Amino acid sequence: MNPRPHTVVAIALLACQGAAWAEPTLTEVTVTAQPPLGISGFDDVPAYALPLSVSTFSQTDLQDVGAQRISDALLLDASVSESYNLPAYWDQLSVRGFTLDNRYNFRRDGLPISAQTIIGLENKERLELLKGTSGMQAGTSAPGGLVNYVVKRPPMRDTQSIRNVTLSYGPGDNRSVALDMGQRWGEEAEFGYRFNVAHTDLNPAIRDTRGQRDLVALALDWRLDANNRLEWEFEQSHVVQIGVNFYSLMGNGPKALPAPVDGTRNITRQPNSRPGVFDGLTGSVRFKHQLDNEWLWTTQYGVQQLRADDRLVYASGCSATMTDRFCANGDFQIYDYNTENERRHNQAVQTSLSGQTQIGGLEHGLTFSVMRQRLVDDMPRMQTSPLLGTTNSLTGGLTPPTQASDRSGLMSNAQDASTEWAVKDRIKLTPRTDAWLGLRYTQLKRQSAMTDGSQATQDLRNFTTPWLAVSQQLDAGPMVFASAGQGIESEVASADTTRYRNAGQALPTLRSHQHEIGIKRVSSLTRWQATWFDITRPVSGDAWGCNNGGTCVRQMDGEAHHRGLELNARTALRGWTWDGSATWLRARRENATSDTSLNGQRPINVPAYTVRGLVEYRFTSVTGLRTGLRLSREGERNVTEHGEIVLPAWTTLDFTTHYDTRIDQQETSWTWGIQNVANKHYWRESPKQYGQYFLNPGAPRTFRASVQWHL
Repeated sequence: MNPRPHTVVAIALLACQGAAWAEPTLTEVTVTAQPPLGISGFDDVPAYALPLSVSTFSQTDLQDVGAQRISDALLLDASVSESYNLPAYWDQLSVRGFTLDNRYNFRRDGLPISAQTIIGLENKERLELLKGTSGMQAGTSAPGGLVNYVVKRPPMRDTQSIRNVTLSYGPGDNRSVALDMGQRWGEEAEFGYRFNVAHTDLNPAIRDTRGQRDLVALALDWRLDANNRLEWEFEQSHVVQIGVNFYSLMGNGPKALPAPVDGTRNITRQPNSRPGVFDGLTGSVRFKHQLDNEWLWTTQYGVQQLRADDRLVYASGCSATMTDRFCANGDFQIYDYNTENERRHNQAVQTSLSGQTQIGGLEHGLTFSVMRQRLVDDMPRMQTSPLLGTTNSLTGGLTPPTQASDRSGLMSNAQDASTEWAVKDRIKLTPRTDAWLGLRYTQLKRQSAMTDGSQATQDLRNFTTPWLAVSQQLDAGPMVFASAGQGIESEVASADTTRYRNAGQALPTLRSHQHEIGIKRVSSLTRWQATWFDITRPVSGDAWGCNNGGTCVRQMDGEAHHRGLELNARTALRGWTWDGSATWLRARRENATSDTSLNGQRPINVPAYTVRGLVEYRFTSVTGLRTGLRLSREGERNVTEHGEIVLPAWTTLDFTTHYDTRIDQQETSWTWGIQNVANKHYWRESPKQYGQYFLNPGAPRTFRASVQWHL
């Protein structure tokens, strides 16, 4: 189902008309405690009391920055940076210098999902980011952290009614309309619903990238009785948009890094370019049963069906012999990549039992859980990638190729199945001291093969991921904590027998280790946290004569060692709000043997430091008016492996104004924003993917505006 603009507008107008017939009422404002962190594994403990580094992004945060995708929100945190983040593709982000795995590092209401699609935010209540190694929460995941999408649910209060209509414009010429409705009904208000529908005409500041985005979502619940609740929901999304490719280095030598360019250009757009298509249908059902002695039994099942037509006209190096960068004069080869009907299926079922008990004279908060997940990648037989010709990043245009070239070939299918048993315990040693224990045991089975059935591989392994923490509440108010944990990744050598002697063989388990020490405090007006972390992660590499056919060996080759300090703080005083975060990161490669010159080098595209900040003033003379200035600064980063070319640090400023008022007795919220106020030209990131150095230009100065009616 792909809702059209006139359908959405009609629904919005009907909602407005219904509200006009009703008696105008004041909106009740309720101040609530910070919600539990659904991704932590300790669902009954609020985030401020956890011995973890976490960030939450509320619905207000998402609206204030005009977030349309997860990168718009997570980049408010200084621990997060971009990692090959194409504008018309799914988000790829890194946390603490480690790229998140889109197959394993994302959750939706606590259940694993694939983030290999574009996920809308209109039906999300908040986003949660758990930073650091997450082996206790996930059997397999990259060590940067976990992201959890929390879906909007029906109102909790029997009398609460939600009817919000939002119109938005920009950045660029984007235009969107969204409807958010929720209410309870029944003799005892035992039924509740939350309905969201949104449409966006995409026309961003980058030229020739038009498209559209649609979302329909419905969440329902049924209070069977005082001890039982049934919840279910689904969302369907559709995105179609012309893709965008990055720039690259130009030739070799000290002048290979070009000057920052106008971020509105789409250098690979061709007359035959076709938009990529991303469709998703995701749903879940959850049953909660309150047992005696306040124990809670929860069972939930989630399913996700993704479909994509992955299409991108992309740049690929200077020539067949220099594929990692453009030519010195800006020339590059241009290919037309197409895969039709990629399908990804994800299913997960989990049951858990949690509650409080006394053991050995101590109070224990226990959770036992079992989860079964199945993830299937069902790819088309072939991908096509013919060479279109040669063009220029400076002047544009298309010239005939000097030689024929085609990178078309077979795709690969994959299946993952895992069963995970987990136990977590919070032990009250004293009224102020807690010990936290976690242990997860995973049985993993992975299979893959080319789409013609050849080069089949299989990986079977079992592993445990422990976690231990201690927290102490100080007399002055802050809480200090220390933790140690492990995370797991697995890897299989490529099935390419023409290159690898150990083709298709499973490598030893990649077990990452993290140590963390922190201090945090939350009060009515102020919250802050300081965290020191140390993460080591094994790295695989090629060795044993990889220049010779069939002699290369994929093997473990040293570690990535990331050590850093994170600061987060927010305070409000006399109309002013100060909110900021900063991360200093020392990331280095260690103990490499195949190329020892990499030892001591910073990884590509990892900034040395990042600072995000917001200062906002709420006017007392004009009720409901607040203005803010947001700063983002990212330190220098390596463009190449040995740091011969370094991307300079950059800083941007964004300005926002929010005004909450009444128009014809209807509460209305207005937002205006200017992003990149100084219209700074800069290179935003410098990833290396598919053997090529990429440069991503920052967005130019853009404007956005939105209005939301609370009906």
